[in-house]
Amino acid sequence: MKIVEWSDEDQCFVGSCPGLFYGGCHGEDEKAVFAELCEIVEETIALYRQDGKPLPPPTCGKDYANKMLNVV
Repeated sequence: MKIVEWSDEDQCFVGSCPGLFYGGCHGEDEKAVFAELCEIVEETIALYRQDGKPLPPPTCGKDYANKMLNVV
């Protein structure tokens, strides 16, 4: 799952991919942040494969969207 959201604290868009890696990317343009996030995800998956490591379990079906709404 790729997420791009506005951060009031940082005053920019922040992109993340929970379950695949910690951290992410940020910037002033939402589309640019999403494009960078997609590149990071592809690179991360390539590194997992290169190292012969399995990918983390999928987040699908874990209802993260509703859990995040409950935090807000």
